[in-house]
Amino acid sequence: MIVVTGAGGGIGRQLVLNLLGRGARVAAVDISKEALEGTVQAAGSHSSKLSIHTLNLTEREAVEALPEQVIERHGQVDGILNNAGIIHPFIHVNDLDYDKIKQVMDINFYGTLYMVKTFLPHLLARPAAHICNVSSMGGFLPVPGQTIYGASKAAVKLLTEGLQAELKDTNVKVTVVFPGGVSTNIMKNSGIDNMDNTEASQEQLAQLLTPEQAAEIIVSGMENDKVRIYAGKDSRIMDKIYRLSPAKATNLIADKMKDLV
Repeated sequence: MIVVTGAGGGIGRQLVLNLLGRGARVAAVDISKEALEGTVQAAGSHSSKLSIHTLNLTEREAVEALPEQVIERHGQVDGILNNAGIIHPFIHVNDLDYDKIKQVMDINFYGTLYMVKTFLPHLLARPAAHICNVSSMGGFLPVPGQTIYGASKAAVKLLTEGLQAELKDTNVKVTVVFPGGVSTNIMKNSGIDNMDNTEASQEQLAQLLTPEQAAEIIVSGMENDKVRIYAGKDSRIMDKIYRLSPAKATNLIADKMKDLV
């Protein structure tokens, strides 16, 4: 039984559907009830194994009430998949207001932290359990115009790696995910309307993973207890370049982002 956050669309919805297709029971969590109902519809005949929970991850007390709801419905919880996240407008830190900075950190980092802290005691009580946190390629490689988003995802990366060390002798496996380019509605869902996606070429769009492909990579990696999962060739390649030459990788991305920031 797996709890999935950000389950109302994009990768999150496909994670839910993938898990259900493999026979798992799933608790789908999202801030939008309407989006969750769409996930239920997409689940079709598998919806009997699915529960939905409308929740704002930035509200710690609401998150702390979630395990009781999940266990009441499913009887147990064997894993959490922290996928929920938002980006911010493609602008420099100097021009980004503190309210947006706080919102990004609250959802991306603190939302993940609240889920981990809340569910970990329950996971430790299971014979086998899993924590999977979705970071980002931007969590190890700086992207101009998304610096605060990157900082939040870097925090998720280090949190997850710290958990891997702390839990290595327990029953709880820990995985960090680094998605590259995935074709989702994250910009719309993040409240960003200042960029025109219509200029993206078909060639560029074709290079993006679909949410279905990303979900398959992530769930398969979890099943195989991978410590790191790179969802997309771009993420894997940029990780290698960044390890070899951080300056070269940083300049490469900065040059590509000139027209966006």
